[in-house]
Amino acid sequence: MANRKRKGRPVSGWLVLDKPKGMTSTQAVSTVKRLFGAAKAGHAGTLDPLASGCLPIALGEATKAVPQVFDGRKVYRFTVQWGVETDTDDAEGRPVAISDQRPSAEAIRAVLPEFTGAIMQVPPSYSAIKVEGERAYDLARDGETVTLEARQTMVYRLDLLETPESDTAVFETECGKGTYVRSLARDIGRRLGVRGHVKALRRLSVGSFTEDQLVPLDAVREAFEAGGAEACDALLAPVEQALGSLLEVPLQRNEAGRVLRGQVVILRGRDAPIAGAAYATGAGRLLAVGEIAEGAFHPRRVFQL
Repeated sequence: MANRKRKGRPVSGWLVLDKPKGMTSTQAVSTVKRLFGAAKAGHAGTLDPLASGCLPIALGEATKAVPQVFDGRKVYRFTVQWGVETDTDDAEGRPVAISDQRPSAEAIRAVLPEFTGAIMQVPPSYSAIKVEGERAYDLARDGETVTLEARQTMVYRLDLLETPESDTAVFETECGKGTYVRSLARDIGRRLGVRGHVKALRRLSVGSFTEDQLVPLDAVREAFEAGGAEACDALLAPVEQALGSLLEVPLQRNEAGRVLRGQVVILRGRDAPIAGAAYATGAGRLLAVGEIAEGAFHPRRVFQL
């Protein structure tokens, strides 16, 4: 009988990758998966090739927590080039509108409240949103006119950091799921009557993963060259870090056993949480992520750690 092909190491955790410019998120995941020799890998939130910064890559059991990270807040720092709007809303596109006007710092700050809070935003034509089963960017690249509907998104803060020159401005924003920084740049440029596009973009954080945790891809390669795939494990953050915004439900041994079998556990005690997204632990071990409803913990995904 022929030997079965190895599926990879059962390594679990998060690599908080500092994705370099020029690499797609899919390429980054593929490279990390190969270096770790991991059986399973995925990412929590696409970064455009033009962008750099925080790309949380889930290995093994961490892939079960990707939805929680994807729903988390994100912080971006980005530079807008005034005077030119492009079809991609970034520096890789072709110009579609130009202006010889340039905004003052005071004029920029005056309009930022209009782009803060719950706002309606039209995603870029070159985005991964599906239109009748096709990605919008594929349709746009084929020369088709892509019309996307405005959707509500949340911008918690939007700050002007500096105006290095009259043609550019540097911003920082904290926003919710589904917010497009390229759309922010485009819409601010239109509102000011000067047009604009994203010249540079860096993601600083995603959910509970912060800038000080970022690991350069070269550091992963160096660890691999020094000691193989196992040496890369020291660069990982624990699976449970992704769940920091959820309620923790500590369970006794018998209750932990029920959860690991996918069964509901009744929560007792005066201080027991009533409702909400949560994760269960037992003897310091992550057991499952789920929700609390009607006085019980309902596991949705069980971890095999």
